[in-house]
This record gives sequence, C-alpha cells and structure tokens, in this order.
Amino acid sequence: MDIIWNMFFLLLVCCTKPTAASCVSECYCRNDSFGRSLICMPSSLQRIPENIPHDVRKIRIENSRLAELPRGAFSRVRALEYLWLNFNQITLMHVKSLQHLHNLSELRLQGNKLRSVPWTAFQDCPALKILDLKHNRLDVLPEYALRHLINLTFLDVSFNQLTVISQDVFSNWSVYQRSQQPRDQGNSHSNAVLALHDNPWLCDCRLKGFVHFIKSISPPLILMNSYLTCSGPESRTGKFFYEVELKSCFKPLATAAVRNMSVSLGDEVHLFCEAKGNPTPTVWWTNGGKIIRKFNVSFANIDEETVKSELVIPSAQSTNEGSYICITTNYLGNSSVQILVNILTSESLGTQSSMAPTAFEEENVYIDVRIAKQTVYGITLEWYAATQNPAETWYTLHFGKFEDAKKEMIYIGPGVNTYSVNDLFPATKYKVCVTLRNQPPKRGQCIIFVTGNDISELEQREKLIHIIVIVCAMILAVPAGMYACTTETRFSCFDKCSKFCRRQRREKTLKTRTQDVTFDSLQTGSDAELCNRNSKEDRRRRKKSEDKTHKVKTEHKNSDELY
Repeated sequence: MDIIWNMFFLLLVCCTKPTAASCVSECYCRNDSFGRSLICMPSSLQRIPENIPHDVRKIRIENSRLAELPRGAFSRVRALEYLWLNFNQITLMHVKSLQHLHNLSELRLQGNKLRSVPWTAFQDCPALKILDLKHNRLDVLPEYALRHLINLTFLDVSFNQLTVISQDVFSNWSVYQRSQQPRDQGNSHSNAVLALHDNPWLCDCRLKGFVHFIKSISPPLILMNSYLTCSGPESRTGKFFYEVELKSCFKPLATAAVRNMSVSLGDEVHLFCEAKGNPTPTVWWTNGGKIIRKFNVSFANIDEETVKSELVIPSAQSTNEGSYICITTNYLGNSSVQILVNILTSESLGTQSSMAPTAFEEENVYIDVRIAKQTVYGITLEWYAATQNPAETWYTLHFGKFEDAKKEMIYIGPGVNTYSVNDLFPATKYKVCVTLRNQPPKRGQCIIFVTGNDISELEQREKLIHIIVIVCAMILAVPAGMYACTTETRFSCFDKCSKFCRRQRREKTLKTRTQDVTFDSLQTGSDAELCNRNSKEDRRRRKKSEDKTHKVKTEHKNSDELY
C-alpha cells in the first residue's frame, strides 16, 4: 500500500511542477471550474505578458497598470474562453487585439478609461456572449457597433458618457431582429439583457428613435434598468424616457422682421433675428466678414425650437453702416438673414458744440490704457479714466490690424475696465484703442503692438523683457512672441535714458510727434521713442490726468485695482 501511495505522490509532483514553472511572474495559475486559469490581481503589470501558457482558458488581470491592448495580445492563447481585464487603466484597444480568439465567450472591461471601442474587432470573436463595458468613458455608439456580436446575450454600457445614439444601433442588430420574429414550435429565442442606464442622455430630437425603441422593448430583449433618465436639455432634466415625447429634427431657419433700417448718427440701434430649428440652433452675428463679439449680443429661448437674438449698437457711427448677418446652425445645416443698416448724418452739428460743460470736459479726459495680462495667443487690456460719472460711462474699443482703415468696434458697458483679445496671428502688427463713449481715438488712448514669430528666441529673452516691464511698464512679452509699447510711459522710464536724450538733442532738434509710439523689435527704437515722448504737451496732459486720477482714486479705491 505504501508503495502505491509513494508512486501516486511522485506522479502528482511530476505533473504539477511544470505547470507552476510555466506560469507568469506576479501571477499564479490554478485549475478551477473554468479549466486552467491565469490570475494576476493586483499586480504592477504594464503590458500583457507574452509567456502565457497555451492551454489557459481564463485570464483575469485586475487592478494593474495595463494601458493598452496591442495587436495580437492573446493570439497565442487560442483556447481562451474568459477574459477579465477589470479596473485597469486601459485607454486604447487595437482593432486586432482579439485576433484568433474564436472560442472567447466572455469579455469584461469594467472600470477602465476607454473613450472608444474598435467594434470591428469583435468579428474575431463569433462566440462572444457577454460584453461588459460599464464604468468607462464611451461617448459614441456607432450604428454598426453590434453588427459582429451575433450571439451576444449580455451587453453592459452603463455608467459611460453616452448622450445621443441612433435607434439603428439596435434595430440592425441580428439578436434584436431574431427576437422580433414569430416563435415556431421548434424555434425558441434566448433572452438578451441590455444595461444602458446612468448615461447623460440628451433628450432632444436626435434621441427620438432611441426613446421609441426603449419604450417598445419586450422579451426576449430585457433592460437591466428600464428607468432611463434625461440629463438635458434643462426642461427635461431628471425626466424618465417614458415621460417625454420628442419631435422630429429639422434644419434651422433664420428670419428678421426688419431687414433694412436707417438711423440717425448717435442713435442706439437694435437688430433682431429669430432662429427656428430642432435641435435648438446656435446663433451668431457677423459684420464685414468678422464675428461680432458676444458683448453686444443677447439671446433668449422662446421655446424648445426657437431662439431670439438681439444685437445692440449703443451709438451709431458712420463706421457702423453696412450689412449685418445673423447666422444660425445645428447639425442638420445652417441658415442666415441679412440686415442692412444705413446711418443718416446729422445736419445740426451745432447741437454737439452746445453740450453741457461736463460733457465737454469728458471729451478731453485722458484714458490710461495698458496691457495687464498675457495669454498664449492674446492679451488682456486694462484702462482707467477719471470721469465724473463712472457708473454711467461706457467705452468703445477699436481693435484691428494696424494697416486696416476700419477697425472692429466693441462696446464696453459701464463698470467694466478690462477686455481680452484672443486668437492673434503671429508676425502681425495690431492697433487697439479705448475711447470714451462713441468718441474717435485720440492721442494717448491707443496701443500698437507686434506679434513675433520666434517663440524660442522669446523664451531666451524672457527675463530681460520682464525686467523692462517692471522698470518702465512699457514693453510686454506675449508667449507667441509679442512686443508692445503703450503711448503713455511712466516717468521712471525717462531716467533710464536721460543720457541718451541729451546726446540726441545735441545732434538734432527733436520734431513734434503726432502719432502713437510703436516698434517692431526689442532692440530698435526703444530708447529714442522714450526721449521723444518727453514733450511739453505730454507732460502737461499727464500732470492734468494724474491730478484727476488721484482725486477719483480716493473716492473709488476698488474700481482701479489692476491685475
């Protein structure tokens, strides 16, 4: 009896040693109800092991650092039937990652970071019955997604980022089509379970077919949770699918009651446009081929399909004359309507000269303009003006390329003293002015700057540029390679170049400057311009403005804080 037992023990050792030796590091192999299994949980694996035993029928790799399923990741394990890769960091799945897995019946990818799935990959897995994709980041389910999942009995895409999917995703699914066929005596349909809950469904016209499909589901097709809810639009947030009735989609149409108007110089102009479409269209205005910034535009939702937009020109000037186009669009198309504005010049110019003394004083108010911040491809302007009624004073910002005769006009309401200009082009000269109300730009109210085109060079000189900003508050660098010079310079700047100024005066008499200061590079012209700015007229105007500024700042301490 002992001899038999010893022989059995030796046989057992001989059979188990190779199995243990052929298993993967950080993992272990075992035989269970699934057959031979490879278990790696948790582990520090960053890629699929290459030496997986050929006879493994189940692989379970969880709580690891896997980030990708490469091509042919399991092609050597052709007996594989169960693949569990839950709670990893998988973000990419190759279209041939499941190659040669003809026996695979269960794939679980719960709790990963997949934003999309190569659905054609499942044509290599004709036996697949269970597909678990919950708690990922899927935001699209294409119409052909289920085409190759012909034997699927369980699909879970809950807790993803799905907002809109087509009814055709399921109506073209062979499993659904079989379930709609009449049952013969010898033909029975197996149940198929769908989990679609806890997605941010957008219940507009695009979801109409899908909502209808959900309402019509019946065995053998079963919903794990039939209480699907809407996350938008706002009017339907929190409602169940069975509570909403969705209309059909149609392309937008833009209309305007008045399409040609004439207004007097200085009048406030209101342009109205109505856009109708489903889903709700977006609206914007253009003038001269440029998009009008949102500051002058307001929107109001009349109903689910209609948006009313208003464009306001606070004070009509001759430069505002022209064609204004209201454009509306949704995913089905776009539409536009044109409104012509004609500015009538006033014959009684004397009325402007008979204005109140306070208005005359405001015409000569000095506006301190500077570049306060810099972004990757833009700047933030900041200005300060010593006005009598700051709470009622509005401004006009004139912005455009230096050589453009007609600048874009942006109206800034009372109480606002900053504005950001973005999307600047490299190697381009710009001019931006801030004026009081509807006045034309004057000396000292503009900034001219040039965007550079050598970012690496700018980064090498960044320290020098910032030092100049601190000392003179004159030159500013923008990450896109931008140099700027304001038209008003601090007194401390002139101390820096006093010697240079005296030398220049000996050589020639400085001519009176009548235009704004600018330069195209940091090296050229900076000192000379500093000297030329030191004129009697500038000193007089600067002193007068600083006296006003000091008086108003004591009353409005919070209104002039800079970034």
